[in-house]
Amino acid sequence: MALKEILKNALIVSCQPVPGGAMDDSPYVVGFALAALSAGASGLRIESARYVAAVRAATDAPIIGLIKRDLDDSPVRITPFIDDVNALAEAGADIIAFDATDRTRPATVEALAQAVCAAGKLSMADCSCIDDARRALAAGVDFVGSTMSGYTGGPEPVDPDIELVAALRQLTPNVIAEGRIRTLEQAQAAARAGASCVVVGSAITRTEHVTAWFREALDEVYAPTPVVLAVDLGGTKIMASLVQQGEVLDTVSLATDRNGSPEGWIAAVVEATSGWKGRYAAVGLAVTGAVRDGNWRAMNKATLGIEGEFPIEAHASAIFGVPVVAANDAQAAAWGEFKAAQDQSDLVFITVSTGLGGGIVSHGQLMRGISGHFGQMRDVSGDRPLESRLCGPWIAAEAERLGHACEPRAVFFAADAGEAWAVGIVGDVARRFAHLCCDIQLAIDPARIVIGGGVGLATGFLDRVRAEISAINPSVVPRLQAATLGPKAGIVGIADLALTHKN
Repeated sequence: MALKEILKNALIVSCQPVPGGAMDDSPYVVGFALAALSAGASGLRIESARYVAAVRAATDAPIIGLIKRDLDDSPVRITPFIDDVNALAEAGADIIAFDATDRTRPATVEALAQAVCAAGKLSMADCSCIDDARRALAAGVDFVGSTMSGYTGGPEPVDPDIELVAALRQLTPNVIAEGRIRTLEQAQAAARAGASCVVVGSAITRTEHVTAWFREALDEVYAPTPVVLAVDLGGTKIMASLVQQGEVLDTVSLATDRNGSPEGWIAAVVEATSGWKGRYAAVGLAVTGAVRDGNWRAMNKATLGIEGEFPIEAHASAIFGVPVVAANDAQAAAWGEFKAAQDQSDLVFITVSTGLGGGIVSHGQLMRGISGHFGQMRDVSGDRPLESRLCGPWIAAEAERLGHACEPRAVFFAADAGEAWAVGIVGDVARRFAHLCCDIQLAIDPARIVIGGGVGLATGFLDRVRAEISAINPSVVPRLQAATLGPKAGIVGIADLALTHKN
């Protein structure tokens, strides 16, 4: 069978020990090669004529041979010389791989391709981009590989270049996917992109690398979680806390200057937390309004009058001197409730307090931007936002209109005592909120709706909402839950977002 057919739809294992490492010796390389072949590999990629000869003596499986050199006058490392081609051919390589990048080099790609052909072997061009592949194919190479993608300058990527694999497949069917393929999913992605065969190296044969990957992964869990300065910046007050792994270590509160500005509010936080400087590694800002691409803007200027868009993340990062992540306060609370719960199913979080806000967690991801701003939806009249009649201020205003000047909490106490005027107010709010929950269920179908906020968690409110939902008799009844974190939900949520959603 022709070599190209043998390697079609194949796994090739690169058996290249870490130079100078414990496995850098012929018996280990041969052992890795035979173990790979016994488990289903169809071919091998072997470095150095010495190791190619040792593996060839142990198996007749296809070998891609290469020689690596560190040169003073060229960045090219893989099989840079014609003599290297001849040495690999003599050692028994079936395919000879060489660097095909457009860089200063001892021998041209054309010369190397001709030397491989003259030796009666097939050639593999290790490419960094599609232009490398075009030149190599024009020179007569047999295979093109994605090997050099990410290795010709700049920071080395973490993931394989699947896009390059797909682009190479547009030029030739003889594409070998190689480079940073470390997981089963990445190997499958390379195959789906059109690779005729896939090379996996470090993940299989470099024990040092694989061990380091696992050690680093475990360190992320076992190492102490960094402390975050978490700030909940609302229309009435600002709460700043030091949070570590969901635990609030210290807290300070101050009134929000409603006539102030974003710069002034952040400056106030800096002053109030000056004694904590050096204790935190990141800052999370949970704010009323919407945050998109690091910019903050008001959704309801009656809460906080922000003009235009304010670059809150960039400004705060410059002030605090650490990375900053900002999010809507209700979205942050949604994330806090999600992270704190044993039930990791999708949720919608709704806070009913001074205003009406919310957040959505879907498939384990927090939806950002303006998602969850349920208070800005229109009420049935269509001429005002829903939160205008579904919040604490409306309850207080309605009580005053009926001759009972008091805070929302007093209205709930009066409703519990059976006073008709208060029962009517709370009933109206519960009815509107019940309709909102049913609408959300129809639109998003979350596994649960978590309710928070001073009004949402007021005594008896959820029971009234459930009764109103029963009266509506919707086709799907929302599953309502009371928030468990209380007023610290936003603090806990934004602290986690500051560590897990870095820009």
